[in-house]
Amino acid sequence: MAAVAARAGVSGQTVSRVVNDSPRVDPATRARVEQAMSALGYRPHRAARALRTGRSQTIGLVVTTLATVGNSRMLQATAEAAAERGYALTLVTAGSSVAEAFERLAEQEVDGAIVLNEASALVPAADRPSGLRLVVVDALADAGFHAVHSDHAGGAAAATRHLLGLGHEVVHHLAGPADSFAATERERGWRETLTAAGIRPPAVVRGDWSADSGFAAGAQLSAASAVFCANDQMALGLLRAIADSGRRVPEEVSVVGFDDVPDAANYRPPLTTIRQDFTALAHRAVAALVADIEGDSTGSSASVVPTVLLERASTARG
Repeated sequence: MAAVAARAGVSGQTVSRVVNDSPRVDPATRARVEQAMSALGYRPHRAARALRTGRSQTIGLVVTTLATVGNSRMLQATAEAAAERGYALTLVTAGSSVAEAFERLAEQEVDGAIVLNEASALVPAADRPSGLRLVVVDALADAGFHAVHSDHAGGAAAATRHLLGLGHEVVHHLAGPADSFAATERERGWRETLTAAGIRPPAVVRGDWSADSGFAAGAQLSAASAVFCANDQMALGLLRAIADSGRRVPEEVSVVGFDDVPDAANYRPPLTTIRQDFTALAHRAVAALVADIEGDSTGSSASVVPTVLLERASTARG
């Protein structure tokens, strides 16, 4: 650090401020220090910083699976958001209980943790570790943690209104797992929209987020003219089941998904879907956690990220 200071013509304290991303450094000085750091190959020593600040500059991410596209995209987005704030990311998978995942994170002395999507159903108060700062993605606000989630119900309502607006008399729903916050909210948005339109919601067909479960659901939805699927992967399986039955999308059946996975626009036909902003979700979750870690938190809160309907070729007039 002394060599960097000498090369840049500044004090060691100024170099420290640049390293710690302090706003109290003018842009020209910051650029000069960063050039000196690059020329000398200087890198902050994470272990030394941890000793000085009492923080490891590491946060944990708890998931139940990375098999779903949404979780995989959230992992990448969270890692990028953490890195932008100078934090490393440690991934831990949870089995039937998230308590063991918390224990592993405690052993690694992380500064806090983000609990992702399906694992949020596994965070009863008894399992929350004392002293571990926590943000949960896909949960309601709770006195014990910050919560961040997409507007699942609003997106589902938009999908349902889109199909009703095309003249379909009823919209069927291929739902996600019953213990999923996201699936429950999407089902609520669908159900409330039909009820508000004076339509009795038909029985829900339930899948497990996989394309295979969407394909299996095809037999129960053989008479449907419009289906709102709780995610794009199940919609993909349903499209195959409909094709195998000899029916055509969208001429005979309209299908809407949820998530806007990277390949949704390349389905046959391109899938009308609800886009989740995974990057915004990750940034809000990391920002809330870092604020808590660094003492800038305003207490437990909930942050909702908007969703957007993307109309493609899988829907048509009924």
